[in-house]
Amino acid sequence: MGNAVRRLALLGSTGSIGRQTLDVVRALPRSFKIVALAAGKNTNLLAEQVSEFRPEFISYIASGSDDKEVKKRFSEAGCQVLSLEEIACLPDADIVVMATSGTAGLGATLSAVKAGKTIALANKESLVTAGEILTAEAGKSGARILPVDSEHSAIWQCLNGEEQPARRIILTASGGPFRGYSKEQMAGITVEQALKHPSWQMGKKVTIDSATLMNKGLEIIEAHWLFDMPVDDITVLVHPQSIVHSMVEFVDGSVKAQLSCPDMRLPIQYALSYPDRLANPELPAIDWSNFTDLTFEQPDTDRFPCLRLAIEAGREGGTCPAVLCAADEAAVDLFLSRRIRFTDIARLIGRVLEQHRKVSHPSLEEIMAADARAREAALKLVSGVEK
Repeated sequence: MGNAVRRLALLGSTGSIGRQTLDVVRALPRSFKIVALAAGKNTNLLAEQVSEFRPEFISYIASGSDDKEVKKRFSEAGCQVLSLEEIACLPDADIVVMATSGTAGLGATLSAVKAGKTIALANKESLVTAGEILTAEAGKSGARILPVDSEHSAIWQCLNGEEQPARRIILTASGGPFRGYSKEQMAGITVEQALKHPSWQMGKKVTIDSATLMNKGLEIIEAHWLFDMPVDDITVLVHPQSIVHSMVEFVDGSVKAQLSCPDMRLPIQYALSYPDRLANPELPAIDWSNFTDLTFEQPDTDRFPCLRLAIEAGREGGTCPAVLCAADEAAVDLFLSRRIRFTDIARLIGRVLEQHRKVSHPSLEEIMAADARAREAALKLVSGVEK
């Protein structure tokens, strides 16, 4: 990395990963500079970020009658407003941080890949829904996709320096807040309970996915594309302490693991500084005197069927992962709006998948069409599972 300052385009700057990325930039101003910020409708927070980091370019979603005033505000700050896709392939950026949530980030991710950018990817839905397309395009353009998720960063770090392929990838999961719940207890889980994660501070969608273990299923599919590993060679272990972030097993039986405090700023920073490691006084170190046990257990897919549904969709491939993601987004929204129970999330996703007719090796248009149909199907089916 040397003394060069890396210029960052940050998409999803007002979300959880985006805000933590800016924490890293604050701590290491001689290493990183923000040249572009992209957000959704939270223009007030975006304006605060613009005032602090002084990017040249921004993107945001217009919000009706006050858009003229918002435009004036950003114009006075000296910002040029671009589309999300334009930000994603900005020539001024050395690294594009994809911290958008959901499948809405797919188009921008594809634009960055086609432009041959180095992409720090936190938007798992992009690879889950269109991994075949994105990896093929990256092969053509020379784009580099660097993982930001703590689990995939851990795998990446364990694979660094290895010349032979891994035999098996082991993703760890905290187990979420309901690891010890019975099926009867899970039927009464509230939104407030589901949003209290024991280890991580995340956005609402990711927090609910962690509680259902859907996030581990999505991470299996993502790891399949990131590391060219068959879905059946990627397993999950529940590790409540959230210190071992993932493990890699090699052909001789050796296992490498990456350990650190559960803090997303570390994997974010590693993706930005790779191949260097930078000292950051803001990042916590493990206090080993506080740990007497590091435990592991098998996940229970009877109590957490979302994990099983995701594994099955990953095995099927084609448009099935896109349908899984879309149905999950719809079901989580319905749960957060208190229209369905926590246990109905998996039930609704399963019914949408049952109705789906898979398209193998889909085009982007076919993926987006499958996504739209899945969301429509979830809303039609909700009357069958609604409270």
